[in-house]
Amino acid sequence: MASAGSQSSVGGTASNSIDVDGPETQGGTVNAKYPLWAHASKLSIDGTGRGGNTRFKCHFCDKDFPGSYSRVRAHLLKIGNAGVNPCNKMPHDVFVQLQKDDQAAKDLIENGPTRRTIPLPPSDGTSSGPSRKRRAGKQQGIAESFNLETKQQADALIARMMYTGGIPFNLARNPYYRESYRFIASNDMGGYVPPGYNALRTTLLDKEKKHTARMLEPIKTTWPLKGVTICTDGWSDPQRRPILNFMAVTEGGPMFLKSIATEGEIKSTEYIFEKLKEVIEEVGVENVVQVITDNAANCRSAGLMVEANYNNIYWTPCIVHTLNLAVKDICDPKNFAGDNEVLWFIRETADDASFIKNYIMNHSMRLSMFNIHSKLKFLQIAETRFASVLIMLKRFIDIKGSLVQMVVHETWANYKEVSRDRANRVKDLILSDVWWDKLEYIVSFMLPIYSMIRVADTDKPCLHLIYEMWDDMIEKVKIPIYRHEGKGPNEDCALYIVIKKILLSRWTKSNTPLHCLAHSCNPRYYTQSWIGAVRGRVAPNDDKEILDMRNKCLRKFFPDNEDYKTVKKEFADFSLMSNDFMDADSIEDREDFEPKQWTAARLLEVCLLHGQVSHKQKGAPQTVVSRNHC
Repeated sequence: MASAGSQSSVGGTASNSIDVDGPETQGGTVNAKYPLWAHASKLSIDGTGRGGNTRFKCHFCDKDFPGSYSRVRAHLLKIGNAGVNPCNKMPHDVFVQLQKDDQAAKDLIENGPTRRTIPLPPSDGTSSGPSRKRRAGKQQGIAESFNLETKQQADALIARMMYTGGIPFNLARNPYYRESYRFIASNDMGGYVPPGYNALRTTLLDKEKKHTARMLEPIKTTWPLKGVTICTDGWSDPQRRPILNFMAVTEGGPMFLKSIATEGEIKSTEYIFEKLKEVIEEVGVENVVQVITDNAANCRSAGLMVEANYNNIYWTPCIVHTLNLAVKDICDPKNFAGDNEVLWFIRETADDASFIKNYIMNHSMRLSMFNIHSKLKFLQIAETRFASVLIMLKRFIDIKGSLVQMVVHETWANYKEVSRDRANRVKDLILSDVWWDKLEYIVSFMLPIYSMIRVADTDKPCLHLIYEMWDDMIEKVKIPIYRHEGKGPNEDCALYIVIKKILLSRWTKSNTPLHCLAHSCNPRYYTQSWIGAVRGRVAPNDDKEILDMRNKCLRKFFPDNEDYKTVKKEFADFSLMSNDFMDADSIEDREDFEPKQWTAARLLEVCLLHGQVSHKQKGAPQTVVSRNHC
């Protein structure tokens, strides 16, 4: 590429010294937005056929260069790396003045109206016709008293800002949106200018971040007493870049800790463990009770590495993700050989429902027919969404009547299509009572699993409820299956045996000593009303699995032998309702109070068990709070 000096020498012979008007210089008058044109002249367009670029000639050094105002500015203000040599003939005082003129032009462009400014819509008062002059005159005083025209102009400006900026209308529901305007209106802030682009993304953002950190400090002070659960899971941003999020969860709710961009990184077991280790060290090893991840092999291995490196921390798989895997095993097993053959009708029915949905939604005319008969819409459920198949089937039941009306309407029969086979198949399925019976049957025995997902997939602590919820869910799945199959309570049912096997297999993989300890610390589970509600139910202290897992957990939390013995004695008194736990109020309140309430109502300050374990377990969630399911 030729240098700026070589360009000037060539340009001197190729251009004619004829001033050319443009938007910067109209009729010889310099536009205030381009003041530096007063010290340079536009030349005629290069006629040599080498691009036809505009050229200019400096009044100080008498050299000419290719380019427009940006290069004029770079030449006169001596801006480097702009493709043009700086002017070396200009007096210093003139250079200082040109800098001031350039800054004034910048301010004018930034604060002044642009050529693309569109007038605001007229206010209601300006559209009154001559026949309403008298009426308008009577209301003029009221309108002026409320300053309606000014208010309408302000509303139009705000609306224009949102329309031109592509701002979602939901911003108007943000309480700080109204609060900001209310604050400005109620204070004398004449000449106030809102913060600009740079201020919003730098100083104000930093200030808000520091303020938020100060507001979170009271929550952090409860970590040593209440304990913390570290939750982590992967996200993808709108550009599909992978992100690893970390949350700290206490009984007060989840708190975002940080996110890590993992683009280009291999999410190996070691990588995830190192990131978890950093977060655990930041929160405080002694404050962390458990870490929760999903059930992926690398996450599971990283969780086990955490357990191996920290004696007081457990790894717990996300119970919602576990349930979702169970739903997938039931609705879409890896193979249908052997016992899984009884699950084939579930997959077949789900495929038929997907076929109907896609057939209608993938064509505007068919979708239009459906919308005429239904106010509800088909749900486009992403595969990453929990229980996506079940959600789709539930929606089919809700829109059953609308689908039937659509296919029996004359517009469906009159609609011409290249292939009628698919249309006839859709119509036959929708009008088939047998198909609808199968769909409703599937939803009936899958609904208890979905209900548990809904309960566990919240911020509410539920670790102490998971053990009972899982047992109850399996029994609730059994009821509609046995009713539909006409089986007696003691008879075997092939479908239920397979589903129960899947659910127990998933529970065995996700069950941890923390579940058993939290279950054991729930006082309601020792009452006769709870034990007698289900045949075969026993108290936690009479269940060998729970007893062994609970002792294993207590041994991990209390490595000192004396503390361990003390805790076991206290637990024996708690479960047998003896000594400090034998008063009438304590026994009666077990049935009605939540575990946290019951513990707070007892004088347990000296109780090692409830002082260091119970509070922490009652505040633990059972779901990964940060996910990218849509």
